[in-house]
Amino acid sequence: MDRRYISCRLLKGRFGCPAGFLTVMVLAGCGSTATRAGTVSPGAREEARTPLAAPTIAPPRQRTSTPPLSAVLTTWQLEAPLSRAVVLSQGRALLIAGGLGTGGQSTAGVFRVDPTNGAPTFLGSLPYPGHDAAGAVLHGRVVVFGGGEAQSIASVQSLAPRSGAQVAGRLPAARSDLTEITLGNRAYLVGGYDGIHLAPDVLETADGSHFRVVTQIPVPVRYGAAAGLHGRLFVFGGQAGSGETSAIQEVDIGARRARIVGHLPVPLSHASAVVLQGYVYIVGGRTNQVASRQIWSFDPASRRVKPAGLLPMALSDAGIATVGATAYLIGGEGAAGPTTSVVTLNVAADSTVGFGASEYPFNGRLLIADRGNNRLLLVDASRHVLWTYPSPHAGAPPGGFYYPDDAFFADHGKTVIVNEEGNQVVVRIAFPSGRLQWSYGHPGVFGSAPGYLHEPDDAYLLKNGQVVVADDQNCRVLFLTPAGRITRQIGTTGICFHQPPLTLGSPNGDTPLANGDVLISEINGSWISEYTSGGHLVWTAHLPIAYPSDPQQIGPDRYLVADYASPGGLYEFSRSGTILWSYQIPNGPDMLDHPSLAERLPNGLIAVSDDYRHRVVVINPVTQTIVWQYGQTNIVGAGSGSLNTPDGFDLLAPGDLTPTHAATK
Repeated sequence: MDRRYISCRLLKGRFGCPAGFLTVMVLAGCGSTATRAGTVSPGAREEARTPLAAPTIAPPRQRTSTPPLSAVLTTWQLEAPLSRAVVLSQGRALLIAGGLGTGGQSTAGVFRVDPTNGAPTFLGSLPYPGHDAAGAVLHGRVVVFGGGEAQSIASVQSLAPRSGAQVAGRLPAARSDLTEITLGNRAYLVGGYDGIHLAPDVLETADGSHFRVVTQIPVPVRYGAAAGLHGRLFVFGGQAGSGETSAIQEVDIGARRARIVGHLPVPLSHASAVVLQGYVYIVGGRTNQVASRQIWSFDPASRRVKPAGLLPMALSDAGIATVGATAYLIGGEGAAGPTTSVVTLNVAADSTVGFGASEYPFNGRLLIADRGNNRLLLVDASRHVLWTYPSPHAGAPPGGFYYPDDAFFADHGKTVIVNEEGNQVVVRIAFPSGRLQWSYGHPGVFGSAPGYLHEPDDAYLLKNGQVVVADDQNCRVLFLTPAGRITRQIGTTGICFHQPPLTLGSPNGDTPLANGDVLISEINGSWISEYTSGGHLVWTAHLPIAYPSDPQQIGPDRYLVADYASPGGLYEFSRSGTILWSYQIPNGPDMLDHPSLAERLPNGLIAVSDDYRHRVVVINPVTQTIVWQYGQTNIVGAGSGSLNTPDGFDLLAPGDLTPTHAATK
């Protein structure tokens, strides 16, 4: 293994951690590849001092068929790439400890994580950093079995609220690459590797200190996936002595016997397995050393394996744990190595599968400000045009409709507010009638006096009924009443350099935040700042990009901004200005050319207006690829499926919600 210890930060935008990470139900690779089946260690057959009774076996429920899984990227991610960790659940929280980061460096920290938002609590560090371990929660303690760094270890490490971290015991023999399944109050360890031999023994423990051998699996494996149901353990695939196997092995705890009961459609290793709502699923993994997106279902009664969905990206070596009816797939390895992704898995209510259903690439309707065509379009994920403005049934407002730079829904989808940057006005129209409800500015005439604007940008309707707009060339952000009166102003009119809180350097973004503040981007100097509505500076950060455009808050200390350049980029950053993630493709079809707006969608994908390539795209931030687009790349057009310099968009989700700017009215 030859892994080095490293301190790390666990969750993106959260905090620096003293040590770092974990994974459950699937682990991978300490040492070199095994070449022969393992022998049985005499010490592994020692019974616990107090014999352990077999768990009560509940009768299996009758199932007609196994439903598919929906797989969706969460809106929070890990701070740094991570794989081969232990992931557990305790109550409504996830527990993450140990694992492998970039550069083959192991970590030792243990964290409690709120799965609703990714907020972490550091619990402590294990005595030894490592990865490829297995874990369980026993009597309130986090217990980590085996794993290792440079070599497989036999240590059992624990972390408890009162006693802290300690070595609580030893396995009968060194073991890494193993899998743990909890049934009742007992932990079962299956598979693994001691550095020379594969481990056939299935071990049982109730306390992490005493072990008994339940039986031996007929095909010893490492990197196997395993799940438990109705007093039985199922081991799926893994790497056997002869290579990857497709074997499905069943361990009957009560009868203390194991047998092969079927085969996967393909040899598979490094996968994860989980039970959701009484159904068994195998997720991701590798076939011929290539990571997979495939999700399989397994019916223990019929022994049948069927496709049950696709992951958003190919993943192996991920940790998995369930909270309620949802499983969380944490980290893992893709084509480029360890990832930061977190994927939720839920049993689908119908025949739709994962992102292939309404969640992919977005759930709702997308409003596009097609600037070069002087129009707004509303499209669905199938690229059907649902509404156009202006139209024969919804005429343009007085003064025309020219150069719509951004458009956002308001009033729960009843109105749309548009800044016509080249027409020097902001208008609010009813949806879908297109009737003009409100306007500010003089069409075609710029100025700085009351009632005038000069290249207005990013107009939002606030919850108090006022409109906030970045008046770019006047170097100010205005707050306007429904009567058109300026109530407040950030920046000094006509003074266009960054000197907070007095002056702004050509603001082009003014995103409302949940706390009532606004997030302002300044073209001159590439600054992004948070201001209160009263004009008080909260923080400011200089970014190493060419042209910041329309920043969005996506976490407690995590922000997303587009770099309006060629090639353009997307950047996630903290208040200190630290770049946490970036998307910058120098050429090819995935390159961006002057992207002006980027927003994280509820499913974790990122929507972008790619202005000079005449398209709106949706990007998978983990694989860094475009997975959907409207518009023809590099082709200007006004017909079906075509755009001309689209500069803005907005998602109207089911229930007439605006999830990407929930702080607005």
